[in-house]
Amino acid sequence: MLPAATVAALAAVIVVLPSTANARPAAAVAPAPAAAPAPAWAPRETAGVHPGVTTVTQGGGSCTSNFVFRGGDGTLFLGQAAHCAGTGQVTETDGCTSSTMPLGTPVTVRGERGFTTTGRMVYSSWITMQQRAEADRVACGYNDFALVQLPADAAPVTNPTVPFFGGPTGVNTTGLPEGAQTFTYGNSPTRGGAAALSPKAGISAGDMASGWSHQVYTVSPGVPGDSGSAFLDASGRALGLLSTLNLAPLPVSNGVTDLAKALAYANLHGGLGPIGLVDGTAPFTPTPPGIPLQDVAPPAGPPVGAGS
Repeated sequence: MLPAATVAALAAVIVVLPSTANARPAAAVAPAPAAAPAPAWAPRETAGVHPGVTTVTQGGGSCTSNFVFRGGDGTLFLGQAAHCAGTGQVTETDGCTSSTMPLGTPVTVRGERGFTTTGRMVYSSWITMQQRAEADRVACGYNDFALVQLPADAAPVTNPTVPFFGGPTGVNTTGLPEGAQTFTYGNSPTRGGAAALSPKAGISAGDMASGWSHQVYTVSPGVPGDSGSAFLDASGRALGLLSTLNLAPLPVSNGVTDLAKALAYANLHGGLGPIGLVDGTAPFTPTPPGIPLQDVAPPAGPPVGAGS
């Protein structure tokens, strides 16, 4: 468990920067600091960069981006999993001991409609925890979050909306109790790339690791290449990002790193200044047009409580 003083400090630095099309006051989080005006987002239908595009980290692996973030100076970032820059075995999941590429590593962003650009990894929870000699073993095991700074040429073609579902509508700061529904999709090359994204619903088997991780079961689990992909709660709030494929205690479930905690840690220790989630420009819907209802229906099993 984190000391009470540290928990309070983390909670105080969660920042939400809404887009111009979906501005609303942030609930239960610290007020956003003065920031550069929001960019004129590209239309959702024609954006080349958005949550869910593929990122390929030099010396690391191919992953799925989760959300768009913005700094106080207007700098844009894509979120991905820290382990996407890992250089060790796939079984290395302890961020305080696992090997990783350094900050500044180039990250290729393979966007939509032929747009490709190269950003750079400017924050990694793994690197930060190792530099700080983090003593909290829970954070070491479950804080799996990184930020890729987008170059200037990406800003005019970026839209922060999650494909299919819309949103995000803010940051979930309350966790995901057993039985609660969540929404995600994968962009692994095994699914055919961006043209074959797989939107789907999931069911929570409960939170664990002091709220750092959510155990989620979906009809088909996340697979290699889906790492880092976004998870939304039933209100469209950003819940977290895909971190692990679990074999136990709930087989073929996924471990989802809690975004509120990971973002707060980044703001407290990352050295980038205040970084905030950007809300989507389109409203959230749990039933996207054109998606078969069975693909976004709650999974039938395993039963709630199986992961307890």
